[in-house]
Amino acid sequence: TDFGDEGGYPGIMKGVILSVNPDCHIIDITHQVSPQNVEEAAFLLNNSCSYFPERSIHVVVVDPGVGSERKPILVETDKYWFVGPDNGVFSFVFLMEGFKKVWEITNKSYFLPEVSSTFHGRDIFSPVAAHLSLGVPAGKLGKEFKKFVVLKDLEPKLESGVIKAKVIYVDHFGNLISNVSKDLFGRFVADKPFKISVGGKVIQKLSLSYADVQDGEVLALFGSTRWLEISVKNGNCQRELGFRRGAELDIIIAQ
Repeated sequence: TDFGDEGGYPGIMKGVILSVNPDCHIIDITHQVSPQNVEEAAFLLNNSCSYFPERSIHVVVVDPGVGSERKPILVETDKYWFVGPDNGVFSFVFLMEGFKKVWEITNKSYFLPEVSSTFHGRDIFSPVAAHLSLGVPAGKLGKEFKKFVVLKDLEPKLESGVIKAKVIYVDHFGNLISNVSKDLFGRFVADKPFKISVGGKVIQKLSLSYADVQDGEVLALFGSTRWLEISVKNGNCQRELGFRRGAELDIIIAQ
């Protein structure tokens, strides 16, 4: 969620889940998503979900459209379930994991008795996820849904020998993480010479780890997320170089 640590909202959601299914094992991935930042939430969800046991249920509440016409949805993939708003927050899951079926959550008998227009995480998503964990079939929770939202421009574009990408997440250390996956880089660049340009800075090689460069040096590497990131060794790339989420990143490939 983007709820942060104050206000008690994550704890309230967990209370609702445990009231329905006291045997649930609840793990917090993060409540520090930038407020209303659906793309960031989609990225963090995709990076996290594959490390959980199969059939885990992932609840996401980054929901700037709460109370509007946006739909509450349930997504089934080959391995997992996802519950949250239809606002694009599952876009990376659709892209990287694929999906088997999507339902619009419509059966109010699985909601809390009173549904707030501002806290569907408590009143809809949490109880629905809890009932799902008890074995309630998805078909009883809602109806099949095909017109779900997918965020635009998630994947880089290849234009005239240049991979046009962007920074989609800045982590706690100030590392800039792009939307260039290791697989995509290998497919487009392979063994060709290249240079990476971001914010006027040019990097002409990939590092395997931070140990490859000196303190304060800018480097590019595929970190633990397997996405291309720009970093400053023992420094904060965002703060020291003034780069931000959304910054354009070009990979120029020699032809």
